[in-house]
Amino acid sequence: MALTVAVLSCVPAAREAEHAPSVTPSSGAQSSTATPQPGRSPTPIEAASSQAVPEPTPSSVPRTATLNVSGDLLWHEALWATAQRDGGGGMDFVPQLASLGPFVARADVAVCHSEVPFAPDGGPYQGYPLFAAPPAVAPALAKLGWDICTTASNHSMDQGWDGLVRTIDVHRSAGLDTVGTYPTQEESETPVIVETGRGVKIGFVSQTFGLNGLPKAKGKEWSVQLLDAERAVADARRAKAAGADIVAVHIHAGDEYVHAPNEQQRRFVEAVTLSEHVDLVFGQHAHVVQPIEKVHGKWVLYGAGNLIAASGPAKPWTYDGYMAEVRFVEREEGGFNADQVVWAPTFITGRGDGPRRVHLIPKALADGVGPRERMLDSAARTRAIVTSTKPEGLVELERP
Repeated sequence: MALTVAVLSCVPAAREAEHAPSVTPSSGAQSSTATPQPGRSPTPIEAASSQAVPEPTPSSVPRTATLNVSGDLLWHEALWATAQRDGGGGMDFVPQLASLGPFVARADVAVCHSEVPFAPDGGPYQGYPLFAAPPAVAPALAKLGWDICTTASNHSMDQGWDGLVRTIDVHRSAGLDTVGTYPTQEESETPVIVETGRGVKIGFVSQTFGLNGLPKAKGKEWSVQLLDAERAVADARRAKAAGADIVAVHIHAGDEYVHAPNEQQRRFVEAVTLSEHVDLVFGQHAHVVQPIEKVHGKWVLYGAGNLIAASGPAKPWTYDGYMAEVRFVEREEGGFNADQVVWAPTFITGRGDGPRRVHLIPKALADGVGPRERMLDSAARTRAIVTSTKPEGLVELERP
């Protein structure tokens, strides 16, 4: 590749420069600039006033960048059936996710977690334990505002090497980039960096705790990264060297259906947040929400639950989730600091609720849609876990 950085989503941002207004003296008025008289040297005041006055420069405004992250996209059979009904015979996944669209689209960069691989066009599609999701999912994600998807998960190898490569290709065909699985060794060694409209460059690293016992493709050990804090820090360092202003590290890890981060998660987070090259850690896998906290002054979002699923175990917790928007602000001395996380609870409707939907709860309540009391209960459950450590700067979205 000619470039060492994958740069995506370069959308120019409109900027307005502040200029001092130019004033032209009215007819017959004297200029305020003194003019030296012939035959004598100008006074110091006259000399200074006769020189061009530099135009004021715009005040320096720190750049900001917002990053939206969320839970597992876990495409069970019931969700395909809903997509078929919504699509009138084809598959349309937009209605299932539509409630999330405004919160997703308002971020500078929105990251989804494509936990499972895609099947070929027309299938066959498969659910648990070896997933193969309909590729019609990807255009829906792009339409609703996502920019890039993490793909390192315990299901990355469910459909073998062909499925791994196909999943990357399906995302790219829809205009989405991926990080965490790679079709070539060269790409696995190239930092993935997304550039915002204001020129802020965000690098990504994505790793998984395991592959459910499935082997990596022979001779392609680089195709998916297993959890390795030293490697994550090295990749973050490489991304910063390639121009990233911010690096977000994604991990697929934790104990399923357990709200507390496990020892592996905590050890990994402890190690990577010590690095100056890592600015944020976020993750999935537990299928239930886990706390948001700060470690070494950096935000850690251990697990956002399921964003969409039709999962039986551990209900109702597996139908609870959250989306979060992390705000980074440029520092005067250089670099960026994440000063705030705005989060919103989500709720997945289930059997008996009609078509499957995931609701951004504050939006659904404001719009008067969805099962109100169950959404309020879901939000309360999620709130108790997510805010349990009460970090400063964690703010719940009240209205979209």
